[in-house]
Amino acid sequence: MRRDDWLLAQLPVGMVEDDFFVRFVSIFQELATSLLEGADNIDSVLDPTVAPDSMVRWLGSWIGTDTIDPTLPVELQRRTVRTAARTLAWRGTRRGLVEFLTLLSRSDVEVEDSGGVYPEGGAPEDPPWVSIRVGGTGGLTDRDFLALVRDQVPAHAYTEVHVGDRRIWPPPERADSIRALESAP
Repeated sequence: MRRDDWLLAQLPVGMVEDDFFVRFVSIFQELATSLLEGADNIDSVLDPTVAPDSMVRWLGSWIGTDTIDPTLPVELQRRTVRTAARTLAWRGTRRGLVEFLTLLSRSDVEVEDSGGVYPEGGAPEDPPWVSIRVGGTGGLTDRDFLALVRDQVPAHAYTEVHVGDRRIWPPPERADSIRALESAP
């Protein structure tokens, strides 16, 4: 805790006795105090649990989660950023996806994928795929949930997303088009 007269208290006694000099230094003390308070609070500004509302989505953009809808409740935005940060090291992997979606959806999550580690020339020739089943979206709309999922899944992988008994991605008409392309010679 800083004293109210922290800068003035550092002056020699002779200077503190001069009223004009005290008022002059007080101007700089007031400016410096506001700068120091900002620096003192930097940890809070970068913590999504207590950061100002306007900072939360910006923090998410630093870790690649820039699809957070600004109309969502702020607490849901905060949870999304915290979840993405917590699972960042495993992003793009099955483990990271399961952890991310479990924390985000607050429901059971099943992820199946074609990924793996293979010796050179031993990888399957099928295109990569990911199938995701979650019990709910954790308060997000299907669209917002899907945007966050797509941020986490490798871009080149065919992805199916099921929420409860509903398939939300790909939409039925798009799935039929993809199957037709895959079966073409």
